[in-house]
Amino acid sequence: MSENTSDVALADKFFEDFKRLKAEISKVIIGQDEVVNLLLTSIFCKGHSLLVGVPGLAKTLLIQTISSALDLSFKRIQFTPDLMPSDILGAETIDKDRNFKFIKGPIFANIILADEINRTPPKTQAALLESMQEYSVTVAGQHFDLDKPFFVLATQNPIEQEGTYPLPEAQLDRFLFNITLEYPTFQSEVDIVKNTTSDVENVVNHILDGEAVMNYQHLVRRVPIADNVVEYAVGLVHKTRIASNMAPSTTQEYIEWGAGPRASQNLVIAAKCNALVNGKYSPDIEDVQAVAKPILRHRIIRNFKAEAEGITIDKLIEDLL
Repeated sequence: MSENTSDVALADKFFEDFKRLKAEISKVIIGQDEVVNLLLTSIFCKGHSLLVGVPGLAKTLLIQTISSALDLSFKRIQFTPDLMPSDILGAETIDKDRNFKFIKGPIFANIILADEINRTPPKTQAALLESMQEYSVTVAGQHFDLDKPFFVLATQNPIEQEGTYPLPEAQLDRFLFNITLEYPTFQSEVDIVKNTTSDVENVVNHILDGEAVMNYQHLVRRVPIADNVVEYAVGLVHKTRIASNMAPSTTQEYIEWGAGPRASQNLVIAAKCNALVNGKYSPDIEDVQAVAKPILRHRIIRNFKAEAEGITIDKLIEDLL
């Protein structure tokens, strides 16, 4: 990036804007620093995220706050067993002149919160996932482009599995990150309770707008990366595949299926953004390692032995790193 002075200046501005964004979001969201980092990284990488956490951890408030700070439109869709694709995409209706008119669904927003995505049948899940991939929808033969930037945060509750439709691996692969939302620490929870039980309302200021977000998305793609860092990322993904000659004994013993090529692409693009976030102009191996867990944890399938011995996906990724 050193050859392009305008990109260097833009990278410096991105570093400062990212810090301002974090400061603005922290007015409302307390103690979820890593989650906020990953969600913002996902947006600037032009990706989508899956957030796994128990109810009551302010997932809706978190994504609302981010959309306010970025000055982007926000819609929340509550996924239920009876939700139809038309409830997401929109549908054609007949107006008073007996002409067909398309009424846009909630998918036509910049940021979508797909709450409890695994509560709805595969047909409705697929309607959302298609729009994530294509950035457009087709209804009754008509093609509609979605608003850009476009970001989907889908949530899942890890406790209740009754009456759910788990996302197939091929659809999980469309998410850049799988983020685990943990309970807050004691002190964070004290601060949360103080903040949310008073009559003071924190106002979130607009730090960026849609155009600035898209400019930074293009900047992330332009970040140069050394061949050895790309090779490390691809090698890490190959280590998850039991058929690969790079697979260590851990993979052979505990992994059923490894990650696909999209994982390698995502490791590189997320490492580029992680470098910018930390004030660097090019990513190194540490940047790849920093984003490895949320990128790989939904792309690796453990075998029966790993489940029986209680070996988690995160532990397997740590061993590979």
